[in-house]
Amino acid sequence: MPQRPEELVELLPAADRFLTRESAVADPSQRRGLVLVHDLAGDFDAASAGTLAGAHLLAALQHEVIARFDADSLVDYRARRPRMTFTSDRYESFSAPEISLYAVEDDAGEPFLLLHGAEPDYAWERFVAAVRGLVERLGVTSVVALQAIPMPVPHTRPVTVTAHATRRQLIEPYPVYWGEMRIPGSVSALLELRMGEAGVDALGVAAHVPHYLAQATYPAASITLIEHLERLTGLRLPTEALREAAEANRTEIDEQIGRSAENTAVVAALEQQYDTFTAAREGTDLLGSAGEVPSAEEIGAEFERFLADQDRKGPRD
Repeated sequence: MPQRPEELVELLPAADRFLTRESAVADPSQRRGLVLVHDLAGDFDAASAGTLAGAHLLAALQHEVIARFDADSLVDYRARRPRMTFTSDRYESFSAPEISLYAVEDDAGEPFLLLHGAEPDYAWERFVAAVRGLVERLGVTSVVALQAIPMPVPHTRPVTVTAHATRRQLIEPYPVYWGEMRIPGSVSALLELRMGEAGVDALGVAAHVPHYLAQATYPAASITLIEHLERLTGLRLPTEALREAAEANRTEIDEQIGRSAENTAVVAALEQQYDTFTAAREGTDLLGSAGEVPSAEEIGAEFERFLADQDRKGPRD
């Protein structure tokens, strides 16, 4: 029998302080105004940039779990097999996937929420409805997605982003690049759509990861996501440890690229196209071939190549 949305999530005692405050609110203008950030790990998280950003925030900031989702009902274990520990002649442990909601305090002591864990494979609508219930009960007024997508950009230039929102006013400083296009869906995208339909402000940024690093780790993209999260929400968030990791990662990438004349030529061509576009459209944040914004077909093809690579890797760890 299908679960009701509220049965997919368990609120923990740590949520009481938010629930108590919101239960006393008589007028919508008196709501706490919490920001809910989500970085659900899935195919739309190239180089695990969003996941790494969320993990960094949890490692660097005071936090506690206030709700847990029923991952056993939401995640396809055969698509991304959980880790188990085998020692000598027996199995010792099982690392089950988790989808948790954290209450986090930024560097200024301002609380926000972080939905962190695996992207659900099943019951997308019920999952989104469950999150919508938490948004209402906990005093959330803004929902922000952190994602990453593979793009034809070089790692030697600043990481760029695409911004999206349920209302243009939420991302006014960000340019619009294209009209209608069809891309594979994600829980994060469905969540933003449904929040907008319910009158809740929802927005997000997707970092552009060099397509040749989409299966690797790329901390530079995670830093960019956190910087834009600060810009969009006013939260004060640390990035020091990530910057150190990004510097070391850049050195490793440069060394690997430098071992191949072919790879060096590819990066040089991407640099030229990046610089041409930047010179032609100073202040914008997306690149395409010959200095033009990629078409919807080109963007869709890049997504399809990335997802096909994911499929060829077989069951994910």
